[in-house]
Amino acid sequence: MMKDMLWLIRKTILTSLKDYKNLLLVIALPIVGILLSTLIYKGSGETSVNIGIVNHDIEQKVTQDMIDYVAHLEHTEASVIEESEADDLVVSGELDAVLIFPEGFAQSVIQGAPEPVRIESIKGAQVTGYVKSYLNAYIRNISSMGVMAGGDAAAFNELYSGYRSSTFQLSTTTVADQSANHDMTNRTIGYLVVFMLFSAVNLSALTIRDRENRTYYRLLSSPITARSYVFSNAIVNIVLMMIQIAATLFVMTRFFHIEPGIPLWQMFLILSLFALVAVSLSQVIVAFSDSTMMANGIQTMVIMPTSLLAGCVFPLSVMPEAIQRIADFLPQYWLLDTFGKLQQGSTLTDIILNVAILLAFALALSLIATYKFARNRDTQSYI
Repeated sequence: MMKDMLWLIRKTILTSLKDYKNLLLVIALPIVGILLSTLIYKGSGETSVNIGIVNHDIEQKVTQDMIDYVAHLEHTEASVIEESEADDLVVSGELDAVLIFPEGFAQSVIQGAPEPVRIESIKGAQVTGYVKSYLNAYIRNISSMGVMAGGDAAAFNELYSGYRSSTFQLSTTTVADQSANHDMTNRTIGYLVVFMLFSAVNLSALTIRDRENRTYYRLLSSPITARSYVFSNAIVNIVLMMIQIAATLFVMTRFFHIEPGIPLWQMFLILSLFALVAVSLSQVIVAFSDSTMMANGIQTMVIMPTSLLAGCVFPLSVMPEAIQRIADFLPQYWLLDTFGKLQQGSTLTDIILNVAILLAFALALSLIATYKFARNRDTQSYI
């Protein structure tokens, strides 16, 4: 029995490797997925905002202090310009936005009713929102002193001087922004999941092709059983996908230098667990297919829509909330959710539910495939 199983495994490997398309699915396409995710998220990390400042409130300490505050914001490059050149600099792209401080701005702050600072930009809220959030908070803080002083300039200056000379210290530590790397990792894993599902079905479909060319029936005339034949195909399928996973992780970290934020051994084990789900799903598709063409049609209708809904191709957050709820019923979502939790610092004990759900999917799909095989009494049956 074991000798027959080993012979079937060897035969399946040789048959699958003869077709260059199988090698393309197993190795080349995941690397293309890595390249695609790298191009999508290239430059999505930290960027600097170029700000031009027009000051009509000359020689006012409050206004100048506010300009200095904006100039020293993180990821901000500020320069003082004339209003006459503001439009040209914004349109040409040399500046992302222009801040215009009106005449009498400092006096309005002292009175507790600050004049609005005008912001001009053609890049929208992506730029203006960042500057406004800091500037408005600073203006509210200073103008509150004007309210407390009741518009009295001397009282305001005393409060303001005390504020500026405060001995309060804030220590900061700069940490690297890993969001871009995590996003690239998740997209890479998403693409890998799609390719794993397609390659699993493609390898499982060898049983259909063997049946169509009568090889399957010649094998059954020997001591080999149909169950051994199907089981050997599943073993080869899982082994090839584990090779696919290892190659993808190696290329992702060594050649593209993507830091996933998760130990590679954890990623490999979790993806290997999903390989069981992929093989089980492929067996279900094969069990319900009467021909290679039918299997190809079913896999297209099942794999791509579910992968899209689960967030493998696009982030799930960009989809409507009703669509996001559908993802809860898809194994791809639980795999990506597992990686997301680990990237956020969760431990292995925190993802036990996710692992249990993936195992449940694999078991349920295997039982469906087994039931279908057992119920099929047609002469073209696998078992």
